[in-house]
Amino acid sequence: MSLLHTIVAFIVALGLLIVVHEYGHYLIARLCGVKVLRFSVGFGRPLLTKEIGVDRTEWVIAAIPFGGYVKMLDEREGPVEPREMHRAFNRQSVWRRFAIVVAGPLANFLFAIAAYAGLFMYGLPEARPVLGAPPEGTVAAAAGLRSGDTVRSVEGEPITTWQELRWRVLQSALQRSPLRLEIVNDRGHLNTLTLDLRSFPADDVESDALDRIGLRLYRPPLDPVIGQVVRGGAAERAGLTPGDRVLLADGRPVDSWDALVAAVQARPEMPLNLTIERGGVRQSVEVVPASVAAGQKRIGRIGAAPQVPASHAEKMLIRVQHGVGESLWKALLKTGDIAVFSLKMLGKMLLGEVSWKHLSGPVTIADFAGQSAQMGWVSYLTFLALISISLGVLNLLPIPLLDGGHLMYYAIEIVKGKPVSERAMELGQRVGLALLLVMMAFAFYNDLNRLLTG
Repeated sequence: MSLLHTIVAFIVALGLLIVVHEYGHYLIARLCGVKVLRFSVGFGRPLLTKEIGVDRTEWVIAAIPFGGYVKMLDEREGPVEPREMHRAFNRQSVWRRFAIVVAGPLANFLFAIAAYAGLFMYGLPEARPVLGAPPEGTVAAAAGLRSGDTVRSVEGEPITTWQELRWRVLQSALQRSPLRLEIVNDRGHLNTLTLDLRSFPADDVESDALDRIGLRLYRPPLDPVIGQVVRGGAAERAGLTPGDRVLLADGRPVDSWDALVAAVQARPEMPLNLTIERGGVRQSVEVVPASVAAGQKRIGRIGAAPQVPASHAEKMLIRVQHGVGESLWKALLKTGDIAVFSLKMLGKMLLGEVSWKHLSGPVTIADFAGQSAQMGWVSYLTFLALISISLGVLNLLPIPLLDGGHLMYYAIEIVKGKPVSERAMELGQRVGLALLLVMMAFAFYNDLNRLLTG
């Protein structure tokens, strides 16, 4: 994955989500009769400007892409002609101002709901919740889970995919609460087991928690034969094609797909010499696995999937597809669950129960943007939905300078019956700026630490 590819994927993601957020403000402002002077994607010097509409609103793309804003007519920011006083933002009722400000974060949530609903309607093959053998000493092993067990429900709620199981386990791990699983073993016997997560460290929730708990996806033994290659990935650049059988990795025999995965993961950004068989002819290929984050370490990935026999695919995969109404409902629930989970994580950071190392900045986000874009449009759209929810949650925090800070002022105004004083707002702006700078410092430090330590 090239640096240019990562930068483009990041800028497209950032630009799209900024437009979504700011368009929420813009649309409700227009519906409330407020005059919009400028709609800007980015800050700093304008690179492209065009005036549109009766109000001659300036639509701007600026030089610094990390944000955007909608500038409205406001007496606090400049003189307003008497004939346009009624269209100034500061002259609107507190409820209208509240609606205009909250519309930005809500637009981010609506984008995520639309994205998830589209994916649910499109339908995708997903892994069934079939478990591999848990390592000795893990929570899963202590609960009595065995290789081949299929999880049918979690706390009485039916599940059908591995992702559903993963999400429910992460939520319980964060809360350190026991989790009741109904499983059916490979002999068809039903049983109910409990994962005791009460002593699970909440700080490990984002560090491959399922692996630490001992929950691993069952993988039937597969031959080291390539079935698919990701476009633009390391495997494609090295010339690997579907049907290639890998015989050796750096001179060591490769007898299964898992052995090939282990060899690739151990060589991030380091040349790996593969001996393959193609059409009955042996040949050597050098591939340089990309480096990707996996918890607190970096592993290699070449962008290749195994050749899976049809019998295995039927046993391990299920196509999940829903109608319009059910898709919208599931998308709404998924968006709400992720937003609440994000708030809980932030709350535990503030209480010191979860490390601030989980706070990510633009470098890490750009890395994930590039990785998801390389994996295909489905992964990229899922990434966009997740980041859009994060932006919505962040902007609703009651921190002055953010939308949530303004909403806090308006809530006080509703209760008191009069606006917050200019002095209180000025003090709040300073506190808010300090808080944002601290959060940015942590995020950039974490980004640099991940880059330098790998």
